[in-house]
Parts: sequence; structure tokens; C-alpha cells
Amino acid sequence: MTDLPPLTLYLAAPRGFCAGVDRAIKIVEMAIEKWGAPVFVRHGIVHNRYVVEDLRAKGAVFVEELDDCPDDRPVIFSAHGVPKSVPAAAQARQMIAVDATCPLVTKVHNEAQRHSENGLQMVMIGHAGHPETVGTMGQLPPGEVLLVETAEDVATLTVRDPSKLAYITQTTLSVDDTAGIVAALQARFPAIIGPHKEDICYATTNRQAAVKAVAPKIDALLVIGAPNSSNSKRLVEVGSAAGCAYSQLIQRATDIDWRALQGIRAVGVTAGASAPEVLVNEVIDAFRARYATTVEMVETAVENVEFKVPRILREAV
Repeated sequence: MTDLPPLTLYLAAPRGFCAGVDRAIKIVEMAIEKWGAPVFVRHGIVHNRYVVEDLRAKGAVFVEELDDCPDDRPVIFSAHGVPKSVPAAAQARQMIAVDATCPLVTKVHNEAQRHSENGLQMVMIGHAGHPETVGTMGQLPPGEVLLVETAEDVATLTVRDPSKLAYITQTTLSVDDTAGIVAALQARFPAIIGPHKEDICYATTNRQAAVKAVAPKIDALLVIGAPNSSNSKRLVEVGSAAGCAYSQLIQRATDIDWRALQGIRAVGVTAGASAPEVLVNEVIDAFRARYATTVEMVETAVENVEFKVPRILREAV
């Protein structure tokens, strides 16, 4: 017999790595295999310290800017995407550059480009300063992409021509919040053109739907992810909005505030798109050490998306 208090852990599925993150990590590993260490990576390849440290141990060097890279070593651009000026600068320096931008982010870049060629000014729904937003806005000349973060921002937007507008969004936003901003844009600019298909990526949408399905069963939600990970922070907000009194972001099991969970009988666990499953298992083990734990899966979708790595890595040395 165990004296540990009973607790049910509800694991949200899908959770953790998405196809874009999987591909980005694979790109760094294959580059090290192909060209040897060190391989330089501009910006953290994905927003997760555990992943970055693991790749660093294998021979990746993480830098913030291209200027920090030598000419004679390969450089990899992160999954979040980069402004057009960055690959151009790498090319001018005749560097070997490998683009690990998630294909779903590239899709938004192409969309912006296409609308711009058709004479439309872009409105981007996103978070100021986030690398994905910086990269997307940097696909077009300054002033061609206007940023809005909230529905309130829409009211103060100064556009060139209200009849020639299109909007795009960051791929990792809250589905519900974004719907409110889109509604505000459409109310103020009835002619605005939206994406053919939702810009918010399948993985972000699926992970938020899984949290909504878990929320009614739990007293607390733990989201495993990095503080600079947009999609992870959105999962915390989705949990709160769905009625979770305690919805918290943790990087690892050591961050769990056990006092806050006292007397709780059901906890939901999910992970942002750049958090590896090993960190989920670490959290489960931490609960098993303190509670008579039952683990239940709440699955709302099955993901089988896979993205190819760039051709340069598929070719032999």
C-alpha cells in the first residue's frame, strides 16, 4: 500500500515537437555530420534551452547576428525565419548557408511577397520583436508591413490606401485572440484580403485545442516550454481562458511549484512545439515521486506532418 495522495495527470495530445522544429533540429545535426564542428546557428534554432544545450554539446555555436560568424564555416538560419537581408549578406560573403525556416513560416513570407507584388500593403498580426515577426516583416521594404498586436491597435492604424490591404499573421498566435483582431481589421477595412488558408500553423491550433479539451477535467495546467516561446505562452493563456485557475509555464520539472499544487487532484500537462518529450517524462516522474499518479491521455488530433530537409544536406559531401 502507498501513503502517497492520489492524483491524475492528463497528458494533452498533440503536444511537444512539431514538424518544423523536428526538421530544424535535424538540419543542425546533419550539418555537423556533413561539415564537422563547429557549425554556426544564427539565433537559437528553436526556443528551448534544453534543445540548444544538446546541440551545443554536439558542436553547434549559437550567435545572434551573422557578423558573429566566420566566412569559412556553415551558418544555419533558425526555424523562425530571417529578414531577406540576412541570406543576402551570407551570399555576399560566399558562406555556406542552410535555411531551417519552418516551411509554414516560409508560406507566410511568400504570401506577403505575392500581395506586395500585387500592390497591396500588408498588416501583420504578431508580437513585436519576436524573431518570426522580425523575419516576416523583413521580407518587404520598410513601411510595407504594418504590425498590430491587439484589436485596439487596429483603430490607430494609418494605411496608404484602405482599398489595397492584406493581412498575414505570425504562425504561433492564440487562435481565439487572433480571430478578434481579424474581426477588427475587417470591420475597419472591409476590402482587406486574408490568407487563402489560416496562417496560424496546424501545430499551434492542435495544441491549443488539446488544452481546451483537457481544461474541464483539471485543477491546474503545466505547460512545458521556454519563456521566449510564443506558442508555449499562448498555451498558458488558453488554459486560463478555458477556466484553469492555475495555468503555469515551466521549463523543467525543477520549476514546479509544489506548494501551489497542494490539495489538487487533477493536473493537465502539455508542451510547446519546441519542447522535447524527455522533459514531459521528467515531469511525470516528478509527480510519481510525490503522488500515487494515474496518467491519462487526452488526444484531440493525430499529427503525421513531415518536412524534408534542404537539398544541400541530402547531397553527399
